[in-house]
Amino acid sequence: MSNHDNSNSTNDREESMSQVTGNPGSSTQKRDATSRPVSSNSLSDVTSARLSKVGTPNTLATGLEARGIHAWFGKKHVLEDISLDFFTGTVTALIGPSGCGKSTFIRTLNRMHEFIPTAALAGQVILDGKDVYDSGVDVTKIRLKIGMVFQKPNPFPSMTIKENVLSGLKLAQIKIENSDELLESCLRRAGLWDEVKDRLSEYGGALSGGQQQRLCIARSLAVNPQVLLMDEPCSALDPGSTLRIEETIRELSATMSIVIVTHNMQQAARVSDYTGFFLSDGGPGRLIERGSTNDIFTNPKEKRTEDYVSGRFG
Repeated sequence: MSNHDNSNSTNDREESMSQVTGNPGSSTQKRDATSRPVSSNSLSDVTSARLSKVGTPNTLATGLEARGIHAWFGKKHVLEDISLDFFTGTVTALIGPSGCGKSTFIRTLNRMHEFIPTAALAGQVILDGKDVYDSGVDVTKIRLKIGMVFQKPNPFPSMTIKENVLSGLKLAQIKIENSDELLESCLRRAGLWDEVKDRLSEYGGALSGGQQQRLCIARSLAVNPQVLLMDEPCSALDPGSTLRIEETIRELSATMSIVIVTHNMQQAARVSDYTGFFLSDGGPGRLIERGSTNDIFTNPKEKRTEDYVSGRFG
């Protein structure tokens, strides 16, 4: 993993708070004007077995659009000309070797990369017909609409389970009429209610790793996002917890667009409708190919994509 990817990971707890406060920390961002790969046969079996609801791009509503994204950290050009549409009601997986810019890219979608002081960006991210980087845009509102779940579960340690779920609403000063009803709804959608309904006054840090991650998902859901970004949400979890998170992802995708970064080819095949393959090849990260997950894993157009998903490198 690149140094920039590592620096992103170490700020996860701070970022989870700022996701709803809208405070980009000390960033001075500038804007340009203008698990081990497995065999393709087994991946084919997985993609064929998964019941995807994916349609054609012409029949799906676009939830989020990235247009010509370039990103830098200082003088280092880390992303080059990335354009992707993310459709409502679908899951898009981003795959590729460590250090190719996947995590950086999803953080540009809700301006979380701005926590790196030397960050700079050119291009557009369109949500509801507006560029989230336009001057005067309220970053708090952007991060409410485009939520994020990080690689390492990061519940607030001094808050109870209930307080964790509702923390985003409080920090964003959003008033609700029935907090208990919302609490139960979010925990149910995150697949956690039955496990914690009698423990709501306990601290979130007392939960298992998988439960903590689902608690973080519930926290993101409380502010009713249109898009949910997930940066390797299962990499630190056991297989059972991973399965529950994947089930939650598929259920949640019925009502929003989900973007997930993963190094696990089987996971990408199981949960996603679309897949984008990133590669840096010694330079800035680029989007090599994007298509339906079934096509990417069984009939990719690019040889580099085929080599990666078949385990020849990466």
